[in-house]
Amino acid sequence: MPVRIKLPARAPNGGSFIPVSTIAKIVALSVIAAIVIAVAVVWTTYAKYSRLADQKLAEGLFPKSSLLYAAPEEVGVGDPGTPLQFAARLRESGYGEDARNNPTGWYHLRSSAIEVFPGPQSYGGSEPGVIRFQKDKISQIIALSDNSARTEYTLEPKLLSSLFDKNREKRRLVKFNDIPPVLVHAVISAEDKRFFQHSGLDPVRITKSVIDDLRRGTKFEGASTLTQQLARMLWLNNRKTFDRKFDEMMITIHLERKLTKEQIFEYYANEVPLGRRGSFAIRGFGEASQAFFGKDIRNLTLDEAATLAGLVQEPSFRNPVRWPQRAQHRRNVVLKMMLDNGYISERQYEQAKSVPLTTSKGTVETADAPYFIDIVNERLGSQFQDRDFQSSGSKIYTTLDPDLQRDAADAVALGMEEVRQIIAKRHRKNKSKAPLEDPQVALICLDPHTGEVKALVGGTNYTASQYDHALAKRPSGSVFKPFVYATAINTGLAAQPNPITPSSMFEDQPRTFMFNNKPYQPADYHHGNAADAPPVSVGEALAKSLNVPAVEVAEAVGYKNVADLAHEAGLDDVRPTPAMALGAYDVTPLDMAGAYTIFANNGVMVQPRLLTKVVDGSGTDVWTSKPETKQVLDPRVNFIMVHMMEQVLRSGTGAGVRARGFTLPAAGKTGTSHDAWFAGFTSKLLTIVWVGLDDYQDLKMEGAQAALPVWTDFMKRAHKHRAYRDVSDFQIPNGVTSALVDPDSGDLATTACPQTVAQYYLTGTQPVQFCPLHPGGIMEVAGYQTNPNGVQQQLPTAPAMNAPRPPNAPGMSPQQPQQQGNMPLAPGQNPAMAQTQEQQQAQQQPEKKKGFFGRLKGIFH
Repeated sequence: MPVRIKLPARAPNGGSFIPVSTIAKIVALSVIAAIVIAVAVVWTTYAKYSRLADQKLAEGLFPKSSLLYAAPEEVGVGDPGTPLQFAARLRESGYGEDARNNPTGWYHLRSSAIEVFPGPQSYGGSEPGVIRFQKDKISQIIALSDNSARTEYTLEPKLLSSLFDKNREKRRLVKFNDIPPVLVHAVISAEDKRFFQHSGLDPVRITKSVIDDLRRGTKFEGASTLTQQLARMLWLNNRKTFDRKFDEMMITIHLERKLTKEQIFEYYANEVPLGRRGSFAIRGFGEASQAFFGKDIRNLTLDEAATLAGLVQEPSFRNPVRWPQRAQHRRNVVLKMMLDNGYISERQYEQAKSVPLTTSKGTVETADAPYFIDIVNERLGSQFQDRDFQSSGSKIYTTLDPDLQRDAADAVALGMEEVRQIIAKRHRKNKSKAPLEDPQVALICLDPHTGEVKALVGGTNYTASQYDHALAKRPSGSVFKPFVYATAINTGLAAQPNPITPSSMFEDQPRTFMFNNKPYQPADYHHGNAADAPPVSVGEALAKSLNVPAVEVAEAVGYKNVADLAHEAGLDDVRPTPAMALGAYDVTPLDMAGAYTIFANNGVMVQPRLLTKVVDGSGTDVWTSKPETKQVLDPRVNFIMVHMMEQVLRSGTGAGVRARGFTLPAAGKTGTSHDAWFAGFTSKLLTIVWVGLDDYQDLKMEGAQAALPVWTDFMKRAHKHRAYRDVSDFQIPNGVTSALVDPDSGDLATTACPQTVAQYYLTGTQPVQFCPLHPGGIMEVAGYQTNPNGVQQQLPTAPAMNAPRPPNAPGMSPQQPQQQGNMPLAPGQNPAMAQTQEQQQAQQQPEKKKGFFGRLKGIFH
């Protein structure tokens, strides 16, 4: 029979028992409360991160990052290229393929052409057009606005840095359709092989990971799917804690609900950090493809795709540039995963595994100009203090020409290796045990007519040192001397009885100058001039960079006048002393580049500039730069200086430019202090090169030895590009006269003179006496005058003067008449009339018997 048990109402000790039903209720309520709390926590967390995720997804990948662009590029008929290459070039600028809603612009590829459609937020100045190709060259350009042919087309500026931030991250956005299947397969094989099957969380992988974690005592190793990794990249940190893992799961679930697998992979491909190249952090496979292999992501090969996929884990440890063996080992592991997953065949696996790992030769300095970007960063910060460029979504357009920047980096790399070899050879010769000096370099190239800085290198290795030598103050040496001689030639514009001309003679002998009751004795670096050295002309003194004549000329025209001209040119630290003439005062290479625009720009100084305009996130121009110009030299004086600086390259200290194969019309000047300089220009480009040591010690190399080779190599490369090919001679302005002179006397040459030099003068200051040092020559040799219409006319001939020519008194002021035999004319005086007076004086001398050429000439007169 059933047994009934009656529970006592009270416990034996007098307490009361809790009914089972009550306990059950408490447990049930506790469970329910826990579930409610858990649901509330989950829902709150999900709601929080879903809002953040929706906001992020609505804004896009990098909506507020300011973008830094190079200058726009001109292409023309005959230029090399293919439709695919131009498509990649446009994608770098933010264009989309057939994306008609892209505010920057879009393009449409055809088999032998590409259609380009700039958007409302494009750079400006571009028009819709069709570029056709034949045999890998542009064959035709059609403007769609009126269906007319064009010879040139302006492309959108290239992206320099897709993020203007302090972390120096560089990204290159790609769409899923841009990513080749071989890279997709490599990534999911290495990171998440069931990516296209699971719903964001992979239970199989999580279970396996937990078991491995328990066995090894680690946390959450290898369980994250691509979606989880993306959630962590966009919103979370890398701390391995339960709460962070929980947040990650909430974001992952939302991403899988909101996005397709292709969209998730696209976001991941643009966000994944992949190490560094030089000074920049690399984010995304698009940028990594360009940084490590120098190619568009669409053109990746199997081995390259596996290499990039292998960088996702420990990208710095496996950096293919720094650690190629590690990167290659991981690449081969990824290839084996792809084989196991059935994405490649055994033959493809073996072929790809056997390919040596090679990276692009270029450096980040080549493509990204880090020193240039640093200066832009500083100038934006100082000029736009009220604007946050890290979150404003602005577009910042610079003056940089990527082609010239690449040329500059290559020329610097080759030239500095040559300098290092010379230093090493010197150490071996001297049996020095001291460590080898580490030379540094700066190169600035600009358009002398607009001031736009086209290329800038501030050092040999930005990763090793961010110190920008383009902004470092150093003694300029002899690159300053043109300002001394320009001040001297300028005396011809005043009504002075004896202005200094290129033919004026000065002593080249040791001399002590007194200044403020203190002696100053310049040393001649090149020659150690002897006490019996003959006088030299101003033109020769500049060409050979002689020191004593430079100080003499500065003394003659007034130190203050020279300093004033330097200040007008932007060289503010120059002081009026004898040492000034030899470049004793500090200047920066960038300031010297600005000063030299005077000579390359017809006497007009143009301030160097690195920015052209700033556009806000809505596409509105908020700032546009304009050239800042100032007329510093009279065009006539300037041309004479340019001609004298051309002589530096023909037969002076800069002759190495021609010996190294640069043959275009150019002018320049070497400089040697304890550093090495070279400054020179064509009608298209002006370039300054500085080489020296950071510890301010003497480099013990002349400018022609250390800086000139870098300048020459760069200028040879630079002038091969379309924009800089058409170099012209320097134009002779009205009011300038040419004459053929004897370099030893500075007077008009005769047929008896062993050497002659074509020289230019301000009209009215040219020599009128024939050379007295080489008598017996035919006197019909004469110069030419440029008339007011710009036409050169032969000057009247004059017989030689027999009177001896006394030497020029060193240091004599131009205001003091010097009894030179060339009898210079006062400005404005008619040279024909002056020479007629010479002829009248000569008629008093016994008439010489005419030679054969004289009689022949008389027949036709």
